[in-house]
Amino acid sequence: MNKYMKKAKENADKGIANHEGGPFGAVVVDKEGNIIANGNNKVLKDKDPTAHAEIVAIREACKVLNTNDLSNYILYTSCEPCPMCLSAIIWANIKEVYFGCTKKDAANIGFRDDDIYEFIKGNNQMISLKQMDRDECIETMKQYQKDNGIIY
Repeated sequence: MNKYMKKAKENADKGIANHEGGPFGAVVVDKEGNIIANGNNKVLKDKDPTAHAEIVAIREACKVLNTNDLSNYILYTSCEPCPMCLSAIIWANIKEVYFGCTKKDAANIGFRDDDIYEFIKGNNQMISLKQMDRDECIETMKQYQKDNGIIY
């Protein structure tokens, strides 16, 4: 077994043993093979639906490295990332991701990633998503652009 995937799996196993969340673990590794950060699902422990293993590891790596840009790092995760985690991976500029189990494996034990993928495609009415007050809200964006706000 790949040593980084093994560590991601160990993180998942530890999280389950501690009743912190679902069966998911992750690690962020640099190009030299050093583990920068570990993560496991902490949704139940932290009462935080965004505390997925990948996001926990990304947050920790960013703190350790004092950056929001992980473009030179690799993510190993015990399961194919959900849409939220994929978005976090993209926002962190991580370009290389290795995963163990598939999103179908997660669905087979009850996780609902597939529902979210269908919503993104426009095939699901999980939530009511409606735009309002754009004219007022766009002013904040225009001000940020005018002030040369940092784009990340």
